[in-house]
Amino acid sequence: MTVRLRLDTRVRRFQGGRILLGGAPLRLLRLGPAGVECVDAWSAGESVGARPHEQALARRLLDAGIMHPVPDGRALTRDDVTVVVPVKNNAVGLERLFAATADLAHRVVVDDGSSVPLPEATVRHRDSRGPAAARNAGWRLAGTALIAFLDSDTIPDRGWLDNVLPLFDDPSVAAVAPRIRSLPDGPLGRYEMDRSSLDMGPDPATVRHHGRVRYVPTAALVVRRSDLEAIGGFDEDLRFGEDVDLVWRLLATEKTVRYQPFSIVRHAPRATVRAWLRQQYDYGTSAAPLAARHPGRLGCAHLPKVSAAQCALVLTGHPAVAAASGILEAGRSAQRLHGHGIPVRAAFTVAAAGQFALIRQVADALRRVWWPLALLSRRGRSVLAAAVLSTAAADLARGRNPCPRIAADLAYGLGVWVGCFRHRRAEPLLPQRNRSRDVPD
Repeated sequence: MTVRLRLDTRVRRFQGGRILLGGAPLRLLRLGPAGVECVDAWSAGESVGARPHEQALARRLLDAGIMHPVPDGRALTRDDVTVVVPVKNNAVGLERLFAATADLAHRVVVDDGSSVPLPEATVRHRDSRGPAAARNAGWRLAGTALIAFLDSDTIPDRGWLDNVLPLFDDPSVAAVAPRIRSLPDGPLGRYEMDRSSLDMGPDPATVRHHGRVRYVPTAALVVRRSDLEAIGGFDEDLRFGEDVDLVWRLLATEKTVRYQPFSIVRHAPRATVRAWLRQQYDYGTSAAPLAARHPGRLGCAHLPKVSAAQCALVLTGHPAVAAASGILEAGRSAQRLHGHGIPVRAAFTVAAAGQFALIRQVADALRRVWWPLALLSRRGRSVLAAAVLSTAAADLARGRNPCPRIAADLAYGLGVWVGCFRHRRAEPLLPQRNRSRDVPD
């Protein structure tokens, strides 16, 4: 592996760089003198050397999400990429996408049952078979090493592949996702500039089940063709959530999927509020079939055992006891961190941030999924109101309109419940136990 690396912005170093605290999920690594020297050199811009211990350390830090690759080499070029576009009734968007990808020689357009056939189409489905089938039909016609899936309502920025292609110099990388930013068209576009479920944020990440980025959408995704062949492509039985399923099946082969926010692809929001709410609802309906295919991977929250107990205390009308339990758990976490060499102040800061992150998870689950249950009792309605009002207050403090988020949560949650009843699955309604630890025993 010949590559340059950068530290993740959330990583903290202690004891002269001998202790690294960061990654996703959070972990603590202790380095020897040679390891400290390597990390210092890499942070200063030097490439990873060929010595076995450097290669092994670099792989460990990359896999942990503590360091990220800096795009540098170029084993693959634009000539190694085929753009695959599934499209239905969006001739204007397709024309706009063609203009943005004019520098790419290989393109396959799959018309998925448009009411008026699109003349630019390479393949046409007379009846709509869904985006999974359309993408499968497209990539199987490609003869290049890489497939760039782009939806017809996306517009890549100029040079968007420059920060993507070098990451494929690592043979373990199966896919790279650019950052998807909403176009600020109308109120919905302005809302999605901050809150789009397609936007995974400004920091690079390794996609993993218990990490900061757990999936990436295929509205814009570059995938190695050989890895698509190995897993058989998209699951055509899924009308929604086929992107999450694809990414999780790639991870199951022990391949790496990277999120690269320094590559930007713009996305047009739905044209009407009704269509946008229907999109949120459809996203929710995908939870049950995904849970059936990936047991234990999809829940409304991922909580350690003690946090699940705290959540139960809140919902049963004992918030003071839950708060005391949370403070005690934060203290225990801080004590463990301090025992591994983290200064007291930093240890308590990290532990408190972890507790607040768990509170946010519970509040999100309450607003998005558990709200039908909360409405059944006076105590539940009070807790739900507190969660909604606190979130609305935070939005207002940032100058944001809270109404779109409330509407999106309701539509998504309704979709989750309908999907669970339809498929007779309860996992998406339940919290999953998070077994990851903040520090080693």
